[in-house]
Amino acid sequence: MAQDPAQDSTHLPQDDFIWLEDIYGEKPLEWVKGQNRRTEDKLVDGQFTALEAGILEVLDAEDRIPAVTKRGAYYYNFWRDKANPRGLLRRTTWESYLTDSPAWEILLDVDALAAAEGIEWVYAGSAFLRPADGVSYRRAMLRLSPDGGDAVRLREFDVEDRAFVTGGFDIPVAKSYVSWLDQDRILLGTDFGPGSLTTSSYPRTSRILQRGQSPAAAEEYFAVPEDHMLAQVGHDSTPGFERDVAVDVVDFFNYRTYLRRDGGWLPIDVPTDVNVDIHYQWLLMRPQGDWELGGTVHPAGSLLAANLEAFLAGDRSVRVLFAPDAATSLQSWSWTMNYLLLNLLHDVSSQVRVLDPAAGWSASELQDCPALHAVDASAVDDEDSDDYWLVATGYLTPSTLSRGTIGGPAAEVKASPSYFDASAYEVQQHFATSKDGTQVPYFQVAPKDLKHDGGNPVLLSGYGGFEIARTPGYSGTVGRAWLEQRTADGRGGVYVVANIRGGGEYGPGWHRAALQANRHRAYEDFAAVAQDLMDRGVTRRERLGCAGGSNGGLLVGNMLTSYPHLFGAVSCGVPLLDMARYTKLSAGYSWIAEYGDPEDPAQWEFIRTFSPYHLLQPGTEYPDALIWTATSDDRVGPVQARKMAARMLELGVENVWFHEALEGGHAGASDNKQTARLQALSHTFLWRALRS
Repeated sequence: MAQDPAQDSTHLPQDDFIWLEDIYGEKPLEWVKGQNRRTEDKLVDGQFTALEAGILEVLDAEDRIPAVTKRGAYYYNFWRDKANPRGLLRRTTWESYLTDSPAWEILLDVDALAAAEGIEWVYAGSAFLRPADGVSYRRAMLRLSPDGGDAVRLREFDVEDRAFVTGGFDIPVAKSYVSWLDQDRILLGTDFGPGSLTTSSYPRTSRILQRGQSPAAAEEYFAVPEDHMLAQVGHDSTPGFERDVAVDVVDFFNYRTYLRRDGGWLPIDVPTDVNVDIHYQWLLMRPQGDWELGGTVHPAGSLLAANLEAFLAGDRSVRVLFAPDAATSLQSWSWTMNYLLLNLLHDVSSQVRVLDPAAGWSASELQDCPALHAVDASAVDDEDSDDYWLVATGYLTPSTLSRGTIGGPAAEVKASPSYFDASAYEVQQHFATSKDGTQVPYFQVAPKDLKHDGGNPVLLSGYGGFEIARTPGYSGTVGRAWLEQRTADGRGGVYVVANIRGGGEYGPGWHRAALQANRHRAYEDFAAVAQDLMDRGVTRRERLGCAGGSNGGLLVGNMLTSYPHLFGAVSCGVPLLDMARYTKLSAGYSWIAEYGDPEDPAQWEFIRTFSPYHLLQPGTEYPDALIWTATSDDRVGPVQARKMAARMLELGVENVWFHEALEGGHAGASDNKQTARLQALSHTFLWRALRS
């Protein structure tokens, strides 16, 4: 049912389409089915079917890289293909993995499980119990979604018996998390009943659940206020460093971290916008804003290290492990047994640095990374070795997986096949000048013989939110569904990715520059890239399309309503669009730190300027628009997309199309076949709208 349907905020506009918020209501679903038929009648034909099959061939390819996670002596993988659309949980040995055809031991066939239980289960991950020394990993809590949404059922599984544990832990479907405390106890956050969820729809409490005990009877261990985002507790089972760590997630960018000491929770005394990581004896801290500590100001995006026990005792001596500059940011880090790996971006190209704590945190480059590529290093196992994985990819370079030991070179283990002929294309990086003078980078993937006469169909993609960086990455789908398409005069598509503010390409400052009242900067950046493409002669308005999903859907929704003169077509997926009611829908309340609170009249004054649902105006010439979503999306929800399309149709906008997958969660698809259909719908719509 719709959440809080009452119009209880007098400063907010009246909503004539609030009836569509009844997600599973008969009348709204009839409307959805009618719109689906209209859209499919327009797009689905023989050409569409062929493209869909080509995309599915990429997604189902049996020679793609099987990503693995090491647990003890085995390497675990979850795999989907044509024969196993819902997937297989499986494992193999390292020696077997190195071969072209590894011998996989099948642990769980999700398709068979779905057939046996009559539920279309979607596998969403696992959490293993660390065994005693010398004993193999055996027990895991599996996360299974009934519809592809964020809500999952937690079920205890035995990988040796290849079966669910009789009488084992089994937590009903909810937005849950779990951490093993020991063999017979778990730390659980879930829907325990009234008052146990935050306003954001996530667990407000963490409890210790004993084997055989009802969740409702479990002992409360940690709790946060209802208006915070999430309470989360995890158990660190590292030998010699066993501890419980609790996090009060206030919002997406503010946290309070606690250690369990002497029967209570001891706070780590840092500002809430300082990200904390505890590993062995070390405390790592990454401030989201400039942080003055001990008389020194550490800029946002720095990485600092301290001895954990000394810091808890009041010593504020820290070591600067990374300091950002105007072009370089820290994206992530990973611990091996003895070293710390830092993944950096320099003008959105990767660098990897190795730090040695035993040598005063001395730093060295792991290896040279190719320009305009993404290279990510991570530990194979943070306790048993200094081995690392290295994943490298580029827009025209299929992904490779290598393995190395720090101090020596990495050797390629697996390589993804090529799904299109990249030899005719090239990748360039350009910079557009935004309205306030900021230089905004973007990647352009185009034919080497590109004509700069404005005649090329261009797909412009972006995100611009939550400090998420858009980095280079190979996509067989983009290659087949866009680059290799041809217009009547033989032109192929051009693919462009804009690294706008709101993202994390240049660290927290790049993100915070487009928060709340400054949200317009992200949209001005994207519009500047669109204009630059036209100024450079790459394309013109009639051949320029844009696509985005989730926060990226809000981005392209603003292109549709505020910059319709720049685009010929817009594909808007699983989007936020109604910024007056987003906090009342699905998990929307958790995003107030990003967008602001519409219930506050002062904040609504700036929020309404980027609320596409409220920016629609009669008589406006809008670009062709496809708005797509999923019924089972319990993160953003389908109702904002529904209402946007309905209002446009009421205004007489005939060139808007709507499609809603009846399952698939926030991704819009729960298996490869659904993903292929979704991608074919979006790309077919854009190509047909822009090719004329």
